[in-house]
Amino acid sequence: MTTETPAPVAKRVPTERVHHDDIVVDEYAWLAAKDDPETIAYLEAENAWTERRTAHLSGLRTELFEEIRRRTQESDLSVPTRKGGYWYYTRTVEGRQYGVHCRRAVRDGETTPPISADGAPLDGEEILLDGNLLAEGHDFFALGAFDVSPDGRFLAYSTDFSGDERFTLRIKDLVSGELLPDEIPGTFYGTAWSTDASVLFYVTVDEAWRPHRVWRHVIGTAAGDDVVVHAEDDERFWVGVELTRSERFILIDIASKLTSEVRVIPADNPTGEPAVIAPRRQGVEYSVEHHGHRFLILHNDGAEDFALAYTSADAPGDWVPMIDHSPGTRLEAVDAFADHLVVTLRSNGLTGLRVVPLDGRDAHDIEFPEPLHTVGLDGNPEYRTDRLRLRYTSLIIPDSVYDYDLATQELTLLRRRPVLPGPDGQPYQPEDYEQQREWALADDGTRVPISLVYRRGTPRDGSAPCVIYGYGSYEASMDPWFSVGRLSLLDRGVIFAVAHIRGGGELGRRWYDHGKMLAKKNTFTDFVACARHLAKAGWTAPDRLVARGGSAGGLLMGAVANLAPDAFTGIVAQVPFVDALNTILDPSLPLTVTEWEEWGNPLADPEVYAYMKSYTPYENVAPLDYPAILAMTSLNDTRVFYHEPAKWIARLRAVAPQGDYLLKTEMEAGHGGPSGRYDSWREEAFINAWTLDRFGRA
Repeated sequence: MTTETPAPVAKRVPTERVHHDDIVVDEYAWLAAKDDPETIAYLEAENAWTERRTAHLSGLRTELFEEIRRRTQESDLSVPTRKGGYWYYTRTVEGRQYGVHCRRAVRDGETTPPISADGAPLDGEEILLDGNLLAEGHDFFALGAFDVSPDGRFLAYSTDFSGDERFTLRIKDLVSGELLPDEIPGTFYGTAWSTDASVLFYVTVDEAWRPHRVWRHVIGTAAGDDVVVHAEDDERFWVGVELTRSERFILIDIASKLTSEVRVIPADNPTGEPAVIAPRRQGVEYSVEHHGHRFLILHNDGAEDFALAYTSADAPGDWVPMIDHSPGTRLEAVDAFADHLVVTLRSNGLTGLRVVPLDGRDAHDIEFPEPLHTVGLDGNPEYRTDRLRLRYTSLIIPDSVYDYDLATQELTLLRRRPVLPGPDGQPYQPEDYEQQREWALADDGTRVPISLVYRRGTPRDGSAPCVIYGYGSYEASMDPWFSVGRLSLLDRGVIFAVAHIRGGGELGRRWYDHGKMLAKKNTFTDFVACARHLAKAGWTAPDRLVARGGSAGGLLMGAVANLAPDAFTGIVAQVPFVDALNTILDPSLPLTVTEWEEWGNPLADPEVYAYMKSYTPYENVAPLDYPAILAMTSLNDTRVFYHEPAKWIARLRAVAPQGDYLLKTEMEAGHGGPSGRYDSWREEAFINAWTLDRFGRA
């Protein structure tokens, strides 16, 4: 498409950076000035340019949005979860952006959750919070906390209307329906109630957006009277707060990327002094769960893929082994119930659940037949229970909720997310699609898994278009997931692939360790190896392959654009961390100090500085023949600032002007993009329309 209007050109204002005798001139550093009218004008000009360049896709965007909407049961109701004398659930209402949070009293003899197939309200329901009412008059809305007190009397909830993840905490009396005068601004995620619901614990952040303080608030008092329970001065560490499932203890979680410490307060003595389970030791990570007379400790002390131990709940001390370390089987979490434990684990790149009875019976894994799937616990707030609530999905099976009978070991499907008929009027049939795993060979000989899904009958002669998705940081695993929006691509003959690259956690802790710090480039070369493999194996071809990733996956997108621009016809980079070195050099910015254990500290270590400089996308833009690039960001993002993709696109235009580069900035949103579900669907339709255009299928 041609247009007479030229693309925006950012002004150049040379700013010098000097570290380790290396002088760098950054001509677009001025874009970090969020309050500068010229910055806003530039972002708005880029938005206008993107709208003009994609105007021919408006019809397709509408079509794709309608396909998502048509396939989604807009009035829907989650499977209710029992807690005490109530069933708790969330409803969505056709035409409304946000969920309605509800509960209904458990009736005599009622052991299975009441389910409304058409999403209608349950008889006798009580609306706790309606996100649509809260969001009225705001362009953005997000809930932070949603925490009902143990006695069911109070609801602590927090709201964010800008996307900056600073929430205002409020307390609602669920008996009277009235809001208490208690109002606490500037809070972060995480709350915990005392046993008698007289005290609420919460978290606040410092100027660098690091959660660093846990506070104690007495219900009915002013926020100015709140007491700091723990203040974390070590800038590498974050804090969090939670209530154990047993409701016996408040846990204060303190963790860096490499080291943990947990402190506990009896929930029935909320003014008590926190007790340390085990003092922090550099490189030792552990988490705590309470069970009866003991604290369960999941840890990596001499156990790369973690082991399970316990210590006394009355006098925490030595750790007594329970489940030994098994290399290659990553233990990710332990959940304690009165009569059993459940261990969430990962083996051979797949998630699993292991039930450990406490009556002497053997432990066993819950089996699922699909070769690719994701399974995990779903809530389970009750400490005393004879069944587990599970959530299951795959690339072709929609989100499914099961109950697992602990006595009979039988699974009962409670509900599978409805997928309504698409444009052809035909119901969704999983057997119309196929999923499978492939393995690419990385430069150093490492085998890298790839998950693929496609419509049955899609040719494997190199003619099919393909989207390859990747992340590869923070030990986050891109486990198989179902997407209604993805069906619009699959039904148009597009293959969807997920590259499970190093830096993620799919194959255990070593997989993560070999994709971070001074091994970070493995993440990028693994992704390129996956892209090359898909072309070589006939799944697609470079001129039919679009790469997609967000946040740290956006760093991946920028790195592979520089590394192998010939491997892709397009790149979608969402909230991309593409100016990584400049960010990690500035300890005043959010996340920077805590991130030094992920990327290294380029301020103190010249080797780290040189290594990061060699791969940071913004620093390595060159006069190459880049694929088309769509970068998307949000003005109020506090995790990856908007100016990173803005600077990146400006430099791409200046250094490689022949390329097709678009920048789209949400002017009222945060890291997660638009907050309402319809707005999120429109964003997905926008991305998919641009992607199909790259394939010549718009």
